[in-house]
Amino acid sequence: MLDALDVRSGHRVLEIGTGTGWNAALLSHLVGDENVVTVEVDKALAAEARARLNAAGYTPRVVVGDGTIGYGKGSPYDRIIATASVQVIPSQWIGQAHPGAVIVAPWGPAYGGEGVVRLVIDETGRAEGRFVGSSAFMRMRQQRRRLPVTERFVDPQTWPAEADLSTTGLSPDDVGDWIVMFAIGVQVPDLFLRITYGEEGAYRMWLFDTGVTSWATADYLKSRTTFQIAQAGPRRLWDELEAAYSWWEAQDKPSFERFGLTTRGGPVCKVWLDAPDNPAPTPSVEEPSPGAHGS
Repeated sequence: MLDALDVRSGHRVLEIGTGTGWNAALLSHLVGDENVVTVEVDKALAAEARARLNAAGYTPRVVVGDGTIGYGKGSPYDRIIATASVQVIPSQWIGQAHPGAVIVAPWGPAYGGEGVVRLVIDETGRAEGRFVGSSAFMRMRQQRRRLPVTERFVDPQTWPAEADLSTTGLSPDDVGDWIVMFAIGVQVPDLFLRITYGEEGAYRMWLFDTGVTSWATADYLKSRTTFQIAQAGPRRLWDELEAAYSWWEAQDKPSFERFGLTTRGGPVCKVWLDAPDNPAPTPSVEEPSPGAHGS
């Protein structure tokens, strides 16, 4: 991430998430501690990090505060780096940086999968750039989502309840890799999942939407080549997932490095493949006829 940040002598750097202070020490070594501001939401962690940094001979500005609002008093910055993941690039980060400044942050959708994105800010306040690889950071505290409990959709004890049943040849195991989850999540941004485990490696994959309208399950058994699907509600969430997977597969199973992100900060962003004019699609899935059931 520091390599992607490409810090140079004299750069003003804002770090979001001080943690132990290790990364702030590296930044201080690279650009001088007088040029480093690091923000930590946890007061105790900030105090411990400050003590460690001072003991190592570094005195960057350690600020206790909300990382999503940055630190305006130290702006404008040439580089911003986050050591906690986000789903929304805060507009304050962009507003506190020079045109031409770089933001490096772990970014991922609600469904799962996460990569480090390197964004460059232009003169209009647009931040755009490619992902440089996968990552797995704790979500920034201010952006952690309290997802609806399963019982708001269905009582698991009554499964399959009124769901439509069908089968699929796509194994739930095939959609569990980090990059696959990322590709699905950017196409179906309100999708999230849970897993309940059975015996001998069997499990049930539950899919839900954050609007609490629909749910689906996919049952995995090691010995099977087809898998039972249950879907309920106005949407068919497994079909949406399968369409998203098929798109990723049709693009030659792209890695994180082929994806990019464009945003002006806030919840609106565009994830694209290979070039900004090729956005990842939102799959169009036909809803089943009323009362239709698979077999």
